[in-house]
Amino acid sequence: MNTEETDVLVVGAGVAGLNCALHLPSGMRVLVVCKGGPEESDSFLAQGGICVLRDEGDFDGYFEDTMRAGHYENDPDTVRCMIAHSRETIDELIARGVRFAREADGALSYTREGAHSRPRIVYHADCTGREITSHLLRAVRQCANVQLRPRTTMLDLVTDGAVCTGAVLRENATGRVYVVRAGNVVLATGGVGGLFRHSTNFRILTGDGVGVCLEHGVAVDHADYVQFHPTTLYTGGRGRSFLISESVRGEGAQLLNAAGERFVDELLPRDVVTAAIRAQMAQEGSAYVRLDLRTVRGGAQTLEKHFPGIVRRCRKAGLDVFSQPVPVVPAQHYFMGGVRSDLSGRTTMPHLYAVGETCCNGVHGKNRLASNSLLEAIIFARRAAEDIAVCGSAKGECSVDLAAYQKYARHERARRALVAKEVCNERE
Repeated sequence: MNTEETDVLVVGAGVAGLNCALHLPSGMRVLVVCKGGPEESDSFLAQGGICVLRDEGDFDGYFEDTMRAGHYENDPDTVRCMIAHSRETIDELIARGVRFAREADGALSYTREGAHSRPRIVYHADCTGREITSHLLRAVRQCANVQLRPRTTMLDLVTDGAVCTGAVLRENATGRVYVVRAGNVVLATGGVGGLFRHSTNFRILTGDGVGVCLEHGVAVDHADYVQFHPTTLYTGGRGRSFLISESVRGEGAQLLNAAGERFVDELLPRDVVTAAIRAQMAQEGSAYVRLDLRTVRGGAQTLEKHFPGIVRRCRKAGLDVFSQPVPVVPAQHYFMGGVRSDLSGRTTMPHLYAVGETCCNGVHGKNRLASNSLLEAIIFARRAAEDIAVCGSAKGECSVDLAAYQKYARHERARRALVAKEVCNERE
């Protein structure tokens, strides 16, 4: 049988998968696979920033902001764990070379986003995700015990009874199907945006981790908890939607109706702002509303320094943010549901872990607070790695009939249909 062996198989190469691999013991053989290229993860797309506890006096405020945004359906213990480990996480990223924005005196700069009671988000221009993920990717490539294998699709889990013992993989270029026998498997497969017509996600993100767990009876929670980002650039076309960071509203940008009037508090939670925009669109009979960036504090200087990517992308679309509002529309953005996991990333199947957007550990509740995603993924991926280091490896057979997976297109369509049925009634 076409079989390989490794100590840990990590499926996904966003910040969750990469940080998990980085914190596994150097004596372990680690294989990291990803469906697309190394930079085709939503982690690279994150614009606004990453949250951090400003000081001990901010703990209660940060906790309340996260809980309120999540409609108090969050798991309080998971939220407290994330907040408590936020500062050390930022310090570790800085030690890896991540260049967060600084004030003139060298102190970290903080920005504010919707539903935050104060500025507590550190950032790198408007491409924080790329800055963080590229440094983690560089560190992984320097690890002698970690192999990175892009353009490889996970077709299925392999189990021995109720224990995960590996996965079935497909080499995208050649179609070769093979089995990887692993002592532990970590699902870090990202979100579900590829199932939606309008999404900020890469199209290859179709809930693969959720799908295999549904098929194997592994618990999945709140599969219908899908977040729509209020402001993506309206172009009238299909394909991935360009997100206009919530940070621009945190810095003073205003949402306007056709008459040029504000119609909502721009700093309310994302689901509330999204609902207000849709109501305004319905009232006007329009396909979009308008976002005026000219009201950002600091004006053109702030836009050019803090949001250069947004300025460039709008200019490419023929829009000058310095002289006119830009058309925006909500689009699918983030998946708060997912594979049930605990504070160490454990799922309900032994030796199977889930981290990042593909998991549901309760930290986000029904609606994610802005800029908590990168932080949550990085922290709980490290905790999963630390648990794997002490939990031992799966024991059991890894016998699979590979011929059953040769009809890949049919298999993929069935998996997508299963996930789509569970994920959300609100399709665009």
